[in-house]
Amino acid sequence: MDQPETIPLSRPTFGEEELDALREVLDSGWVAGQGPRGRLLEEAFAELCGVPAVAVANCTAALHLALLGFDIGPGDEVLVADYTYPATGHSVLYTGATPRFVDVRPDTWTIDVDAAAAAIGPRTVGIVAVDTLGQCADLGPLGELAARHGIFLVEDAACSVGATYRGQPSGSLADVACFSLHARKGITSGEGGMLVSPDPERVERARRLSCFGVESAHARQAADGLPVPVFEALGYNYKLSDIQAAVALVQLGRLPDLLAARRRVAAAYLERLADVPGVRLPVVGEERDHTWQTFALTLDPGVSRGAVATELRSVGVQVNIGTFASHRQPVYGPQEPLPVSAGLFERHLAVPMHANLTETDVDRVVDAVRTALARSV
Repeated sequence: MDQPETIPLSRPTFGEEELDALREVLDSGWVAGQGPRGRLLEEAFAELCGVPAVAVANCTAALHLALLGFDIGPGDEVLVADYTYPATGHSVLYTGATPRFVDVRPDTWTIDVDAAAAAIGPRTVGIVAVDTLGQCADLGPLGELAARHGIFLVEDAACSVGATYRGQPSGSLADVACFSLHARKGITSGEGGMLVSPDPERVERARRLSCFGVESAHARQAADGLPVPVFEALGYNYKLSDIQAAVALVQLGRLPDLLAARRRVAAAYLERLADVPGVRLPVVGEERDHTWQTFALTLDPGVSRGAVATELRSVGVQVNIGTFASHRQPVYGPQEPLPVSAGLFERHLAVPMHANLTETDVDRVVDAVRTALARSV
């Protein structure tokens, strides 16, 4: 018997426009970072978010640069939403500061504002909120909390390009926000990231630090004479190549259609899996538009996630975990238990979610989930 064709967990949407953009940038002679395509991408992102933007190598680099902009270091403590890929916590460690993980809401899986308020101490300098799996955190209350205590708010918007909160675009409601252009995100250039902020000086500082602390070679080409850069600050090689920027620029133009496709898939899953025992479906919080970077099912405690995953994979449906309970990762040392995040880490099962899924694909996923759960409940 032939094996069914595999439905991938995620798959980027590329076409002739991306190929044309690649040919154009390759023909241009400038393929390195901070070139003309990068500038165009920054302008387009600034228009999307309503605040200035700089393109960088990946979202982790953006988070690192964002935190460096607040001049934090050893002795400082940053509150971090616990249910997230460890890149979020790593970015705090890179500065020498200490991440203190905070539990998340059981419904939206974003940082619990009350828990964050209770965790603020004398060493706390800021909060990194995560837009979990494509849904914005409670950026309004978090911003008010940060303002009351005189600390910063960074939005890890890795999964939420195109999301909104209270009618405002992700990226516009924190001191700094950081996006990902990784292959699994809503728009992609394979790898890549964006840093945005309402403070243009903060963006320009990040731009220089992403280029070893100096003005880029492409920018220096327009200067009179032969300017020689002076390295006054420790910078990093965090530039996004113009090859990647050219692809990301096309992808950004596709964003409305890609989001609409993901939202159609999510609506179908929510409708067709609503009556399935053994599982809870994702919840969209009030005043939010979800990007559905990931569609995660929360399995009941009595259901074996491993058995369900094995069965789904056996019929050609790729699955994965949701993301990580960061406080349980050994790299961060001993941490206090965070039960909501830990439960999600153990029980979440991500099913295929991308803009290329057809109605037939959705039917197959739904049927496979129903069958696997019926055998496990």
